[in-house]
Amino acid sequence: MPPKAMSATITPRQLAVLNHIAAFQSSRCYSATIGELAAALNISRPTAFEHIAALREKNLIAQSSGKARCLQLTEQGRRFIAAARRRKPQACNAPPLTSDGDGGDWMLAGCVCAGYGIEAIEDPQPFSVGALFGRPEGVFVLKVSGSSMKDAGIFDGDYIVCRPSDTAENGQIVVALLDGQNATLKRFYKDARGVRLQPANDAFEPIIADDCSVRAVVVGVIRRMDVR
Repeated sequence: MPPKAMSATITPRQLAVLNHIAAFQSSRCYSATIGELAAALNISRPTAFEHIAALREKNLIAQSSGKARCLQLTEQGRRFIAAARRRKPQACNAPPLTSDGDGGDWMLAGCVCAGYGIEAIEDPQPFSVGALFGRPEGVFVLKVSGSSMKDAGIFDGDYIVCRPSDTAENGQIVVALLDGQNATLKRFYKDARGVRLQPANDAFEPIIADDCSVRAVVVGVIRRMDVR
């Protein structure tokens, strides 16, 4: 029987499922189970099964072999992912969906005005946290403890996305190491007199540093809102 033609349509969530199956097999050298896939995408097993059935119908993943670990891409599925990644930068201005579980299963639903109310613009697109902040070598996340940067919009309990760097421009928010052992989050300034680490909270004093080394520049903030 000749192989089925690849469907021209696939939903963003189906693409996320396809990417997770590929990433799981690539990183662990064996196939994911439906339970593992559902947990990775934070969806129910029945929902995961529905997406898998749709992808099998489109011949993007192999039919079940009766084994627990049966989620494998077909050659057509691998070609589809490669083609989707090539098309994505031209298809929209949103960050491309990635395959390493970094938030690629989220959806950018559109735009909303934060000033005077206007009609919300709905334009669903795949959304990737990793692509939003870029992928330079070594990017990492730190949890913030303390309130010295609250006026810069960084609060106790937030997560900061950091790009490793041993230099910084004046005004950038950095993670700096003092006396070779104490790390602090402050805004960086340097002049002929030395380095000043400036808090964004009037309750804290600036730090004039004699022994200071920049370890990272902050490129983003992630916050979970308390919903009551």
